[in-house]
Amino acid sequence: MAELNWIPVTEGDETEYLEVAFGDDGHVYIRENTAPDKVVITTNENWDAFALGVKAGEFDHFVEGVD
Repeated sequence: MAELNWIPVTEGDETEYLEVAFGDDGHVYIRENTAPDKVVITTNENWDAFALGVKAGEFDHFVEGVD
């Protein structure tokens, strides 16, 4: 795996958060900052579909009532 530029996907002083990296190989890499050796890999196409779903509110029911 080439050197990746990991980007935190949350803002603030969180102690545990997800990081994402976009590889030159057409894959998206996702990990938790507390377990950097465990990486989930998906395609750019799947990531784009997920991001569109988030923007469309498809996953809002998972966080109803969470502050």
